[in-house]
Amino acid sequence: MNTQFKKGILELCILKIINDKDMYGFEVINSLASILDVNENTIYPILRRLTKQEIFTTYEKESPMGAPRKYYKITKLGEVKLKEYLNEWQDFIKNINKILGGEYES
Repeated sequence: MNTQFKKGILELCILKIINDKDMYGFEVINSLASILDVNENTIYPILRRLTKQEIFTTYEKESPMGAPRKYYKITKLGEVKLKEYLNEWQDFIKNINKILGGEYES
């Protein structure tokens, strides 16, 4: 998949999975990597940026495997952004499907 295209939709995917469940960074990476070709160099900068924009808050939780883990939790602002992005995504997909299905005016 084209890298720029993928980066454009990763934010939406990250918002959605953290909305469903608070996650720590590596958990986000593993969840997405099972479907998309992503790695920590792509995901962590997005997590930091969204936290700085107050889309996520963070908290630490003890880990049975050593140091505490930093978990990301979606904020009310993040929930609003997620709804906006999901609506935009649905409109985008509908219009792309029209084009690909030949349902456009030339």
